[in-house]
Amino acid sequence: MRIAFLGPAGTFTEEALRASRPDGDHDCEPHPTVEEVVLAVHDGRADRGVVPIENSLEGGVAATLDALASDATDVRILSEVVHPVTHCLIAAREIGLAGVTRVHSHPQALAQCGRFLRERLPGAERGLTSSTAEAVRMVAGGSGSEAAVGARLSAEIYGAVVLAEGIEDRDDNLTRFVWLAAEGTPPPAPPTKTSIVFWGFNDVSPGALVAVLSELSDREINLTKIESRPRRVRLGHYMFFADLDGGADEPNVAEALAALGSRVETLRVLGSYPAA
Repeated sequence: MRIAFLGPAGTFTEEALRASRPDGDHDCEPHPTVEEVVLAVHDGRADRGVVPIENSLEGGVAATLDALASDATDVRILSEVVHPVTHCLIAAREIGLAGVTRVHSHPQALAQCGRFLRERLPGAERGLTSSTAEAVRMVAGGSGSEAAVGARLSAEIYGAVVLAEGIEDRDDNLTRFVWLAAEGTPPPAPPTKTSIVFWGFNDVSPGALVAVLSELSDREINLTKIESRPRRVRLGHYMFFADLDGGADEPNVAEALAALGSRVETLRVLGSYPAA
């Protein structure tokens, strides 16, 4: 099996992949961005893809949500895995924190470690990279005054040094990763959760969103998550991502989705899969 994941080697995505597929019977290929992972599945260059979709501290991963909603409408969430994330401050060599001039990482990782960076490295500049492992790979070949926020695994892979561990703002920092596959691929177990995205209703009218979501509440379907992303058409117009309890083939869920779909311009089921 060919599995695409957000790389390079040593990302938290690879950690989650390894944790959920410990047998190792697969060919893993890192990709530099979430979009490229999703498109690899879309194009048939990969049988599966693994990407982050939500973090307990920083919320939804915009790149994943946007790619699933717009770039690859034939790619579906097949399953999910919730993985604990422990961030490390990593450099090419041993160096005191006062000597760190710049810290590189993915924007989500920097945000998850905001308190540590403000209090312990107030003078260090921030540098953004496409992944935590890319940041570690970059600083590992540098002079030593720059550091990265990333996984211990990436420090081991690139021969770097861990200066501090557990630097995230909370010790219950969890990230939800999703396995992706082509539309029509059966999930590994009966679905107990469904993810959707919808847009295109009278969203300037008071109570319009409540009316749309009443199709779920009236059928006693539990909405476990909802968030909005810009539609990139005009300011003030959004697409709404939601997770709900139940598989899409369950009669009450199917009925609710049909009713919700009749109220909006576009409704897409991003996946119906077993909850973690």
